[in-house]
Amino acid sequence: MRYLIVGAGGTGGILGYYLSRAGRDCVLIARGEHLRVMREKGLTVLHQWEDRSETQPVQAYSMEEYLADDRENAGAAGCADGLGGSTAVATEGSAAPDVIFVCVKEYSLESVVPFLNSAAGPDTVIIPILNIFGTGGRLQEKLPGKYVLDGCIYVSANREAPGLIRQHAPILRVLFGARRGQEARPVLDEIQKDLNVCGITGIHSENIERDALGKFSYVSPIGAAGLYFGAVAGDFQCDLEKRAFFAAMIREIARLAEAMDFPFQEDYVKLDMEIMDKLPPETDTSMQRDVAAGRQSEVDGLVYQVVRTGKKYGLSLPCYEKVAAELERRGLRK
Repeated sequence: MRYLIVGAGGTGGILGYYLSRAGRDCVLIARGEHLRVMREKGLTVLHQWEDRSETQPVQAYSMEEYLADDRENAGAAGCADGLGGSTAVATEGSAAPDVIFVCVKEYSLESVVPFLNSAAGPDTVIIPILNIFGTGGRLQEKLPGKYVLDGCIYVSANREAPGLIRQHAPILRVLFGARRGQEARPVLDEIQKDLNVCGITGIHSENIERDALGKFSYVSPIGAAGLYFGAVAGDFQCDLEKRAFFAAMIREIARLAEAMDFPFQEDYVKLDMEIMDKLPPETDTSMQRDVAAGRQSEVDGLVYQVVRTGKKYGLSLPCYEKVAAELERRGLRK
């Protein structure tokens, strides 16, 4: 299968690295210096827990280059088939990838919609694996006629420099699936098999909304509490007050999941604590790094949206409300 990964940071870069290392046809969409270094030197991943790095040659394009290249290839194929003509026009979906992983930040999602609309064919499986719950449904509305699933990823990694990604821990698990009322195509099982062969734990979920909320029960509380306390993983591992607050936020997400009719089947307080306890003590979150650098952040989707959704379902979420009020006081906006 042909894979296209939109966004080559800590999430997309890691997926591209493992897929490329396993010999899959995989293209990464990137820009700027990161794109240049990957082209010239490959993509380097530092496996922090083993204190070793590996460099993997990858295919990397800008969005504009990718679409232009596909048009050229489609035109060449048309001429070879005797179709001729001076304009390179592809048969619908002829050059389309089989799978597109969307790995951008929430605030960049709108900007990649035109590219996704052009790059994806009717049979392309589009899997957004953003931090924010409900992204698949919102993206589907912007891409009518396309096949957009929901998905999430368990990984701890960040882009440390152009062409360099630091993977903090070995966890790498991708869950994806059709939402309620959406067709689950047979190709989804093939994607699961392919990911597992490549060293990525792929899971075709039969209840992706519940599973995505389960992932959200980690990434939202740890990001929100990390900002609120100015804390890193080691603080939540050792400080009882911060640890209790983190656990309380997870329980509030569990209450929200039940109100939304996606009740958890597992104890996510226990599961999320186990994930956090395995991280290097200095580990922070991408939202903390974005805020510290004065960049846009996902604070709206990870914090304020939770409060809004709680109100929609008539729930009081005191920890989230406390964090939201403090972050607003600090002037943190969408």
